[in-house]
Amino acid sequence: MLLSVSLIILISLMMAKIFNLMKLPAILGMLLAGMILGPYIFNLIDGSIMDISGDLREIALIVILIRAGLSLHIDDLKKVGRPAILLSFVPATIEIIAITVLAPLFFDIDTPTALVLGAVVAAVSPAVVVPRMIKLMESGYGKEKRIPHMILASASIDDVYVIVLFYAFLQLALGESFHINTLINIPISIGLGILIGIMVGYLSHKFFKVFHMRDTVKVLIIFAIGFLFMSLEDVLKDLVPISGLLAVMAYGIAMNHFYPSLSKRLVKKFEKIWVVAEIMLFVLVGALVNLTVLADIGLFAVILINIAVLFRLIGVFLSLIKTNLNAKERLFTAGAYTPKATVQAAIGAIPLSMGLPNGELILMISVLAIIITAPLGAIFIDIYHKILLKKA
Repeated sequence: MLLSVSLIILISLMMAKIFNLMKLPAILGMLLAGMILGPYIFNLIDGSIMDISGDLREIALIVILIRAGLSLHIDDLKKVGRPAILLSFVPATIEIIAITVLAPLFFDIDTPTALVLGAVVAAVSPAVVVPRMIKLMESGYGKEKRIPHMILASASIDDVYVIVLFYAFLQLALGESFHINTLINIPISIGLGILIGIMVGYLSHKFFKVFHMRDTVKVLIIFAIGFLFMSLEDVLKDLVPISGLLAVMAYGIAMNHFYPSLSKRLVKKFEKIWVVAEIMLFVLVGALVNLTVLADIGLFAVILINIAVLFRLIGVFLSLIKTNLNAKERLFTAGAYTPKATVQAAIGAIPLSMGLPNGELILMISVLAIIITAPLGAIFIDIYHKILLKKA
């Protein structure tokens, strides 16, 4: 296992550096490193690591949601209220509908599997969007109209919304009973997740103010609380639906509201943790990629992904109707809302691991969605924010 870990770290960092020099997202280099080290090429990753890859991906998702929550201010959310709420579900919903209708025409899959595929592909990437929006917030671009704040907040909620739908659709695709309660439970799980996250965040800030300790210890406590939220969701799923991921993000937002000075320090800690989490997330997903299957479905998958992104852009423009954003700012928001990576890497392999007949197809399309949209979205944000946004 130690040899595998060392190879994962060294080769992924080397590939990430190469892709950065080419002005491309580092995550693509990490994906390629996973493919090289994985069982379909050199098979250099120990099986024990692959066995816990699902847990490692979930930990990475917790890291990015805590980091996003600690960067969000409730006052900013209030100022961008309506469009942020619409952006958190309208574009994803339209994209899922488009994939559900079109995917069976491209591939031999049924509607429930197409729904799962739509939920996997539809999410925005925190790995690409979050750090760039935080950078724009710090540099002042779009600050006057809170555009980075709006994108950061809505993209984070978009991810949770899509993940909740994903598990509901997966239940249907696996042939388990699907009732109207499954859909009713979605707003309940979202509401309870937010409520629990805020309550625990309030209690935590009181605890941290009374009991003084190093910030590193506070990070460990916050991690443990995030794991408890996820465990609580599993334990109570038969009694009451709770979104553990949304509780994690709401917890971060509450901490930032009640104890902003601490949150500012902790964000930097989680940025360092994300360096490790990002490597494990994308390398392990890359290791699952079967290049033969990828080549077989490549052209149709590329067409499907591009059509889905087009529908997502339509959803963004619909969400921004009757806002004070000008044409350039709307165009930037749409472009910044297209990259996919983190959620696809975190949940793309779950249908395959659970034995869904077309699980490998879903994984391959999710990887292609990362390869196509992550670099384009990242490059768009990096280049056009100076052209399309006004600096405060």
